[in-house]
Amino acid sequence: MNRQPANPLPACDCRGVNEAGCDEAGRGCLAGPVYAAAVILPDDFSHPWLNDSKQVGESRRYQLRDIIVERAVSWAVASVSPEEIDKINILNASILAMHRALDGLGTRPGAIIVDGNRFKPYGTTPWTTFVKGDGRYANIAAASILAKTFRDDEMKRLARLYPLYEWEVNKGYPTRAHREAIAAHGVTSHHRMTFRLLDPQMTLDL
Repeated sequence: MNRQPANPLPACDCRGVNEAGCDEAGRGCLAGPVYAAAVILPDDFSHPWLNDSKQVGESRRYQLRDIIVERAVSWAVASVSPEEIDKINILNASILAMHRALDGLGTRPGAIIVDGNRFKPYGTTPWTTFVKGDGRYANIAAASILAKTFRDDEMKRLARLYPLYEWEVNKGYPTRAHREAIAAHGVTSHHRMTFRLLDPQMTLDL
């Protein structure tokens, strides 16, 4: 069941400055890249389904993606590979993915708001972090939707190459089936080798 906010998510109080919302997807996965998106929405953008991507069903996420791509002032999606994640750690990789997404925007943002509590300066552009920002502000929620759906598409593509790991279902997250496949068949070049790939305490029963 899709949980919808009681009211459409507002924009942040930076109207008219091309404020970009940023969010990532795939931070807690054992395999695959981490993705991030940056989205600048029109000041008057509103949609009743828009929310943190984790609170929106898959079908609606893809419908929202089409709406966001069509109506956004500018949007971009970027990723950081498992090899890069292993070199710089997942926090730095998540922020790097956001910076790459911001680099891809066709419109220069006048301000940036980010889901979470960690970020690094992006040039001289002012920025603010918001814990649970993807459930509070429309442009962060839109970035959450894009990052999640584009990453899911990539994991489904990889699943066709590596069917034993069921990435089309678990998207690289630490499910029991995923860990059992690692134990039985070993790792791939898409696994994050600095993560605890066989630690049962991190298993999710999905």
